[in-house]
Amino acid sequence: MRVKTVLLVLITVTLAVVLIGGWMWWRTDGSPAIASRTILEVDLTMGFAEDTPRDALALAFIERRPRLREVVAALERAAGDDRVLGIIAKVGASPGGLGTLQELRDAFVEFGKTGKTTIAYAETFGEFGAGNGGYYLATAFDEIFLQPSGDVGLTGLRYEVPFLAGTFEKLGIEAQMGQRYEFKNAVNSYTEKGFTGPHAEAMQDLVDSQFDQIVSGIAERRGFTEDLVRGVFDKGPHLGAEALALGLVDRLAYRDEVYEAAESEWGGDVEYRDLVDYARFSAPRLGGAETIALIYGVGPINRGSGGYDLLSGNVQMGADTVAQAFRDAVEDDDVRAILFRVNSPGGSYVASDTIWRETVRAREAGKPVVASFGDVAGSGGYFVAMNADHIVAQPGTITGSIGVYGGKLVSRDFWNKLGMTFDAVSTSDNSAMWSGVEGFDERGWRRMQDSLDRIYDDFVSKVARGRGLSIEQVETVARGRIWTGERAVENGLVDELGGFPVAYAALRRLLDLPEDTPLAVRIFPRPRSAWELFFERLSAFEAGSRLQSSRAGFERVRTVLSQLVGTLEPKDVLEMPFVPELE
Repeated sequence: MRVKTVLLVLITVTLAVVLIGGWMWWRTDGSPAIASRTILEVDLTMGFAEDTPRDALALAFIERRPRLREVVAALERAAGDDRVLGIIAKVGASPGGLGTLQELRDAFVEFGKTGKTTIAYAETFGEFGAGNGGYYLATAFDEIFLQPSGDVGLTGLRYEVPFLAGTFEKLGIEAQMGQRYEFKNAVNSYTEKGFTGPHAEAMQDLVDSQFDQIVSGIAERRGFTEDLVRGVFDKGPHLGAEALALGLVDRLAYRDEVYEAAESEWGGDVEYRDLVDYARFSAPRLGGAETIALIYGVGPINRGSGGYDLLSGNVQMGADTVAQAFRDAVEDDDVRAILFRVNSPGGSYVASDTIWRETVRAREAGKPVVASFGDVAGSGGYFVAMNADHIVAQPGTITGSIGVYGGKLVSRDFWNKLGMTFDAVSTSDNSAMWSGVEGFDERGWRRMQDSLDRIYDDFVSKVARGRGLSIEQVETVARGRIWTGERAVENGLVDELGGFPVAYAALRRLLDLPEDTPLAVRIFPRPRSAWELFFERLSAFEAGSRLQSSRAGFERVRTVLSQLVGTLEPKDVLEMPFVPELE
């Protein structure tokens, strides 16, 4: 039996070596040279990843998604590559939030400024649904083709927020919540049946700011007035022929007809190359480059290690992982500065504070930190980066939400309706403080409020120190309110608008480098190789990780279920109320 086991392991290892070796060869040496007349292709209907944690789950589920930074960098290289004649992109569904759209849009517009042709084609911009984001992205291209059966679903932005207070009343669940302050609106979903005044004010300002950006972007690229574009939204959606008559698209055509027209324009005899492959195989060797560390802070923030959460489908920003990445970057003598890329709605206050501390230490060690925000940098997502030397955000980035909420859902009456009762023994007067079936007593409620006050005061004071503002100035833009990046620049929470190129320029300024100095980007923590991942998993298997994984999975499910009728602790709710989508 033991011999069979050894043989099975040997066979498994051999197969893994062959498969991993082949995969590594394909990723490195298996690509043909770039032809002298190349047209780049890209599918912009898929999602783009900010970063992929180097664990087995992330590799299995999101490894093949293109990295946003790599695509933007590839477009910048292709703009100066004489072998590349132009680009043709499939568009339609929005590949991300407004920040992602603006990052991509800026990159395609800059590419087109070189005189190279850019063509976008879509089957539809929303089939019985909104197509706001996809069409906004498409306007970055010189020409837009639409399948004859397609629509242009420009209908404007609408953010709907669910409220559970009425549901809780019927179920017998009481939401005992506190917040700092009136604009910290996540708690309203538990305690209200509709928008409060401040909640409506913040949401309307958010949607108006984002809509204004979309309208002005479409108007500029299509040669319309902004009033005309607003009228187009008011009368949408538009059928294909209507969209053509309005000038929203340049031609109605199927995919094959799009390529025929493109080849006619480019003179035929061209070779097509996927932009993602071009990104992977066209990276130049940088002589005389200055090394900067790139640290990703992506996803909800938690204590411990980061990684991929299979149940939620989210990448997690682990405080231990990000903090160690900062320490390693500081200790690396080759690293001159740090780019901290944040795309997070927030999370644990304690975990956020752990990461914040490492940004402070990096600056004290003489290594400048530039923060670059993606779709969202809210609450804890703003907390971790607020001490950076320079903060860059897209105009549509959702940021701010300087505040906190906490409390619990008391579910005794709910369980009583089901015939379930509870009894307990305890050792201390306040042992029921976080019980899901007992409400706060007077002292417990007071201690919870004290905790919220401490967190809020700490947040505000650190924003003030990091941004060079007074407490009074921060208070006017805090109190839990969310802002777009455009508004955040106006109120001092962000320094500059833009994406990766703007952040790189800021790093060069901080390092007193010429504008054309090449930067060698080194990712921290160092990505683990396929070999390391394989042997890590093999070791875990030998150690009996199946049992551990089962237990961890059970604990995760138990936690999720308990949260439905359990507690929401202040340490876990330094977060955004929600992250709206454009579609």
